[in-house]
Amino acid sequence: MSESTPLDEEAYETIGRLCGGDPETHIESLRDLRPSDETTGAQLDVFKALANEDRLRIVSALRESECCVCELQVVLDAPQSTVATHLRKLRASGLVKARKKGKWRYYRIADTAVLEVLDLATAIDG
Repeated sequence: MSESTPLDEEAYETIGRLCGGDPETHIESLRDLRPSDETTGAQLDVFKALANEDRLRIVSALRESECCVCELQVVLDAPQSTVATHLRKLRASGLVKARKKGKWRYYRIADTAVLEVLDLATAIDG
C-alpha cells in the first residue's frame, strides 16, 4: 500500500476487489476525479454569496430588470448601507455587474447562469 494513500488495510483491499485490478492504479484514477482547489474555491465563493436571503432577493429582483440601489432598498425594505454591503458581495463573486449613469449606479445580472442555479435549486426543493 502506498504511503500517500490515507486508507487502512481493509479499505485498500476492498478497493482492490472492487476494481478487479491494481488498487494503486484505481486510487490514482480516483484522485484524478478531485476538482482543483481553484475550481472548488470559485464555486464556494458563488454559493457563499447566494447563501443569504437578502442577496437571493436581490438576484431575483435583478432577474426582471436592472435596478439602482434605491430600488433595491424597496425590494429588501432595508437601508442603503445594507443593500450596498450585499451588492459588494454579489459583485465580488461575479454574480452582478454595475454601470454608472450620472450619480446613479445600476445593477444587473452578470451571467444568466446564476439564474439557472436558482431555478435548479427551486426544482430540487419542489
